[in-house]
Amino acid sequence: MTAAIIRSVPSAEQTIAAALRRMGLLGDETPPMAPLVGGISSDIWRVELAGGPICVKRALPRLKVDALWEVPTARNRHEWDWLTMAARVLPTSVPRLLGRDDAAGCFAMTYLEPTRFRIWKQELAAGQIDPDTATAVGASLGRLHAATAGDDDQRTRFATDKIFAAIRLDPYLRATAARHPALSEQLRALADRTAQTRLCVVHGDVSPKNILVGPDGPVFLDAECAWYGDPAFDLAFCLNHLLLKCIWRPEAREALFDAFDRLVTAYEAQIDWEPTARHATRTATLLSALLLARVDGKSPVEYLDRPQQQFVRAFAIAEIRRQTDSVRALREAWRDAASDTPWKGPE
Repeated sequence: MTAAIIRSVPSAEQTIAAALRRMGLLGDETPPMAPLVGGISSDIWRVELAGGPICVKRALPRLKVDALWEVPTARNRHEWDWLTMAARVLPTSVPRLLGRDDAAGCFAMTYLEPTRFRIWKQELAAGQIDPDTATAVGASLGRLHAATAGDDDQRTRFATDKIFAAIRLDPYLRATAARHPALSEQLRALADRTAQTRLCVVHGDVSPKNILVGPDGPVFLDAECAWYGDPAFDLAFCLNHLLLKCIWRPEAREALFDAFDRLVTAYEAQIDWEPTARHATRTATLLSALLLARVDGKSPVEYLDRPQQQFVRAFAIAEIRRQTDSVRALREAWRDAASDTPWKGPE
């Protein structure tokens, strides 16, 4: 009888320490480290080095959601490339990169202290709606898009169509189409149109949870979905969250509507790669679909209860059928519909 050979599997801490050594950031010691909470697509660790804490991010092959959602871990390298690009355009808009290790599928960056870099989602949830933050987010996002529009080198570097489809188009638009047969043709056509629109480097996850409010302006995180594609997706993805938070925090609706308008205005002031009206049409149609996706896709928002979900569902279905082509008209329709809801703010 042959004895089985048992090989020990390195722990996450051992894997990260080995990667940091290969990056030249660590000696023989194994520093204290602890996982950070909040992400569904990556393991993120705070590591205590002699010179201060750093952050290490490693992509997961399967996302931490109820539905089966598997995506390539190569996106970690594309996120590094997006952060590198953004640092050249707006140096204060991203954390400083420290090193990358492809063998472990991870990279290291500066750790941004929560006392100085506040998560925008947490501020919105607390009813702290700073119009200047919304303006800065819109302007920064527009500048990042404008900087890469028509850039063939970036088009080649971010030819990540399969990853973007796996992380965004399939779980949001196509999964929602499967749940709504009557809208399937429209939603699938929208996914196809987005996939075929290639204008600049897209972040892919411009959500308030991935934006820090820093002393020098907004800081963008989690660019795992980076792709050379349709910039309207980024704008619609962010605006979607501002509308949803009007339901979650109805006492802050008017401030959120103002933030919505300011973000759009600041963003559109940067558009120089196509007619603004054409971009706005794609943004509006994506926004309607993403509203529905955040209640019926693979990644529903966690903070809406059933009546609120049903409100979003009914509104989104009506707007998808109407094919609203103006983000401001859609926002006004949302304002009218939301003003009739019985929800009050948190106790």
